[in-house]
Amino acid sequence: MKALRGLRTLTILSSRTPKPHLSPNLLLCRFYAAQPQQQDDSTTTDSVEDHVDDDAVFDSSQFTLPDIRTSQVSDQSMWDWKYRAKADRTIFGEETQKQESGEEEKKRRAIVLAKALLEAALQKPDEEEDVPVKEEDQKSLSVGVIGAPNAGKSSLTNYVVGTKVAAVSRKTNTTTHEVLGVLTKGNTQICFFDTPGLMLKSRGYPSSDTKARVQSGWSSVGLYDVLIVIFDVHRHLSRPDSRVIRLIERMGAQAHPKQKRVLCMNKVDLVEKKKDLLKVAQEFKDLPGYERYFMISGLKGSGVKDLTQFLMEQAVKRPWDEDPFNMSEEVMKNISLEVVRERLLDHVHQEVPYGIDHRLIDWKELRDGSLRIEQHLITPKRSQRGILVGKKGSKIGRIGIEANEELRSIFKRDVHLILLVRVK
Repeated sequence: MKALRGLRTLTILSSRTPKPHLSPNLLLCRFYAAQPQQQDDSTTTDSVEDHVDDDAVFDSSQFTLPDIRTSQVSDQSMWDWKYRAKADRTIFGEETQKQESGEEEKKRRAIVLAKALLEAALQKPDEEEDVPVKEEDQKSLSVGVIGAPNAGKSSLTNYVVGTKVAAVSRKTNTTTHEVLGVLTKGNTQICFFDTPGLMLKSRGYPSSDTKARVQSGWSSVGLYDVLIVIFDVHRHLSRPDSRVIRLIERMGAQAHPKQKRVLCMNKVDLVEKKKDLLKVAQEFKDLPGYERYFMISGLKGSGVKDLTQFLMEQAVKRPWDEDPFNMSEEVMKNISLEVVRERLLDHVHQEVPYGIDHRLIDWKELRDGSLRIEQHLITPKRSQRGILVGKKGSKIGRIGIEANEELRSIFKRDVHLILLVRVK
């Protein structure tokens, strides 16, 4: 998979004519940088120490947060009592609900419950955890997820992987770069690549007004083992977009010799009349390029199990590229940027968040196991800096608090997050 990423980067750079005032390194990290960046001499060389009393800095150490290692689990029961009747019907039978509860009935129910628990304890687990798999037995698969903006690509990736790896927002073009999510189950590892939203012109050609990050998405379409083409079926039923239709038709026009493609109708949970889904399936049934069709909800998980099972069956024998037990530092850095970006999109509106240069400046793992993460949000205008900071630092403070809490939850350790807003 590392060779796949390197080939994709070379393809993007070789296809573009470099400008004299832009170096390749600056081009790649202009909007997003996953590695700690050196401070550019041409920009303001502000540091956190220079902004101790400045509202433009959020420092989580200035807030009282519970220690994640010593915080106690709430004693309050998490059982939802509305499921009690359903559980009783499953274990004891529906007829017993109509009977009066006497001593004999309580004894019978206790015996049945004990038998059910014993049978469940004797069953083999669905999958063995933390069991090393020999390299010759390993299977892997690379899966690309493409679609129009706001089709639900990131939501699907997060749900399948089981944790947040990509930012999710109602705003368009939330994903600005390729995001990696890894699912390891048994002897199979699937690497999901969440890509920026792709769009076609009315004539069916890639849109020319897309930025470099979207063009990189087009250049990597043919590099995956399986390609998932996903679209918002709810929006398609209410407001069909000819550009999305042409994207679906172009990807499924003919079978790819080295790649399997599947079409996913997403957001089925929003469709009230389920019969309408059959009409959409009928509309695209004659496209030979798609191996399978799936009706899913990337947010709620409906139909995702069948999709995952299909992908597991497509895996080929080849060594894994990612550690299945430990999250790599590179992935953790990407997640930290994605979480902050998601909160940024939630609280800052209009065109402001899209022009921000978001950089990871410092990443340290401290002796006590906690993480120190410093990120800079660089705005092109001073007025935009004021919008992002908010009155007396209220907005950047809210973004930082919410992002810090989510990072603590994902990494299962204390996180010291520092956000600095400055002008380019």
